[in-house]
Amino acid sequence: MFPRLATLAKLFAADRWIVLDDVQFARRDYQHRARLAALDDPARQQWLSLPTHLPGGRPTLISEARLVDRHRSRRSIELLVRQYYRRSRHWPVVRDVLGAVLDSLDTTDRVAGIAQVSTVALLTALGWNGEVLVSSGIPCRQGRSERLADLAAATGSTHYVCGTGGMRYLDHAPFDAHGIPVVPFHTPVDLDDPLWQTARHASSLWALSTLGPRALASRLADQVGPGAGRAAMPAAR
Repeated sequence: MFPRLATLAKLFAADRWIVLDDVQFARRDYQHRARLAALDDPARQQWLSLPTHLPGGRPTLISEARLVDRHRSRRSIELLVRQYYRRSRHWPVVRDVLGAVLDSLDTTDRVAGIAQVSTVALLTALGWNGEVLVSSGIPCRQGRSERLADLAAATGSTHYVCGTGGMRYLDHAPFDAHGIPVVPFHTPVDLDDPLWQTARHASSLWALSTLGPRALASRLADQVGPGAGRAAMPAAR
């Protein structure tokens, strides 16, 4: 929900996002929560967490996770996002992103759906016009790397954009078999730049509120290297 800037940057670098909606829900991940960074001090952060029910216990898939109280979650999101960012001069854009999420909460309690809406709303604000697909509708093998390679191949993707975490475990052989290069994607490690200091932890709402959509899109475009594009496959978060 309201993805971290590092996640948003990776998606922005691709022109296709395949949402992994049929993998196990992770309580310590970001599918049902976000860290809101204060406008004037991004090091000061607060969790926005949505109480989530897992019908199947720990093995519950992301697509099966449900909000415990949809209406209460809606109020919490609206209150905290307004509290943190309504003083930004870019508040109208942030308000539109918030509005898309609040509208989705009027009709669904699916955590995956809400996380997808928030991510697409942020990407749209930045001018991204890529394609969004869900993995549960695409036949593929079950091995971790095999699965990702099959998803890329089945969707006609020419490259697979892989973040820092994925590069630690990814087996390139299944991608090589499909003739799909793996493109590593890394956000800058710049302790002097608040934008990237918070990128791996804080929600992208801070960056959007601070820079505005045009400037943020320009900064993210600077991170798109040769060959990036065609596929990015993080879980919905």
